[in-house]
Amino acid sequence: MIIDDSHYDVILIGSGAGGGTLASALAACGHSVLLLERGGVLPRADQNLSEVDLFRKERYHPDEKWFGTDGDPFSPQMVHAIGGNTKIWGGVLERMREQEFRGVKLQEGPSPDWELRYADLAPWYEQAEKLYHVHGVAGADPTAPAREGAYPAPPRPVEPFLVELRAALERQGLHPYDLPLSWSDSAVDPSGDAELFGVNPARACPNVTVKEDAKVVQLHVNPSGQEVRGVEVDIAGQRWLFRSHQVVLAAGTIGSPEILLRSATEHHARGLANGSDQVGRNLMKPQLTTILQLAATSNSGRYARGHGITDFYWGDKNVDFPLGSIHSGGGVLQDALFAESPPVLSLVTRLLPDFGIEQLASRSITWWAMSAVRPDPHNRVLLRGSQLQIHYTANNREAHDRLVYRWIDSLKAVEADPLTLVAKAAPTHPRGEAPLPVIGGACGTCRMGSDPATSVVNLEGRSHEVHNLWIVDASVLPSCPSVGIGLTVIANALRIGEAMKALL
Repeated sequence: MIIDDSHYDVILIGSGAGGGTLASALAACGHSVLLLERGGVLPRADQNLSEVDLFRKERYHPDEKWFGTDGDPFSPQMVHAIGGNTKIWGGVLERMREQEFRGVKLQEGPSPDWELRYADLAPWYEQAEKLYHVHGVAGADPTAPAREGAYPAPPRPVEPFLVELRAALERQGLHPYDLPLSWSDSAVDPSGDAELFGVNPARACPNVTVKEDAKVVQLHVNPSGQEVRGVEVDIAGQRWLFRSHQVVLAAGTIGSPEILLRSATEHHARGLANGSDQVGRNLMKPQLTTILQLAATSNSGRYARGHGITDFYWGDKNVDFPLGSIHSGGGVLQDALFAESPPVLSLVTRLLPDFGIEQLASRSITWWAMSAVRPDPHNRVLLRGSQLQIHYTANNREAHDRLVYRWIDSLKAVEADPLTLVAKAAPTHPRGEAPLPVIGGACGTCRMGSDPATSVVNLEGRSHEVHNLWIVDASVLPSCPSVGIGLTVIANALRIGEAMKALL
């Protein structure tokens, strides 16, 4: 083992929405930071992919297998690269609703109280939107929480057929709005992500060191078990030991608990910082269903996501529990999430030539239905020898099913409108749920809270048991809302970073 001579202020493990953001914030204050990323820079050919290859190849699947609830192995959809899963996230950055911080009554029971309020995150949401160049319209979403001012930039134009489709939805009494999206200023790489807005600014600072292709093996603690003294890392088959005052986990909802579980010691027999037995538990994967609509005119199949609809967010005329949100999907040929779980194209991509897939994509309009889920301690990440096992059973299913059928009814009404010229009726609206391998939007496996008996870190993201250990990724979120968690992870990382600075 090689013991590195340097002693850093902070070691950051992971460069996604949480880690990449925090790296930039700490670097700007002059602190010495070592950023460890399991992958390297994602080749430009694999970024913003908008080709048939998205269906043909195992892109965005690392060379590893996990075991599912049934014991069968599967290959997860995720990215080991600078920027993490933000490289394929679609760039939609929305704020959680005020009520969701207090806990809401879902179909199967209440979601937990965060012990934080929207006001605690609001200033950090604003900073996060500025940092990630979010384009949107304040007040356009009828369910969005109050905000101080406008978005940093107005929305970019959407495809012409989406403009017509929006008007058709409005004629049905719905309230579509421009999705807030992170955009760069580059025509070559237009989507915003944690590499562009987090890691790259940090790299430009002389006090930041980035180690790529660096897989963290274990965290080593002092004899009392109360402080991390070294981070063991595998770099090109060689073991290294790095040291710092503070250690931050940002390896993701699966990666962070995996590292803690693999770091078990005599003082931490169930895994490091796991006296509560909550490390790896409460895995939440939002309910996601893709729905296909038949386009009356062809489109390119290559465009960004456009509109959101939250008319059913808090329920409908028949029920008083939340159903969720609807997003118009991006073009079929560049939506990595759709490529993982398409309802029809998955059956034909191995049989059709490329031009056939292009034709199908050009006649498709995609929609995503998304519903909240509740934490369940039986949904968890476990070690199976050297392998990972994921136990997961979805919940809040009735609410999600209602949302899907409610949206299909809305699409049928649009198609029956003689003024609608961009979509037409079809015998069915094919749909498919995102399978277990789609793990990028998951959260909850190292939940934060004030009670050490029921949480892994405190409300500032600091371990209850290991004094210099912090977590800043989605694993700390106590609940899973009906909007994407990306902006909340970024804002929370900025908030936790402010607390860290007081100790550096």
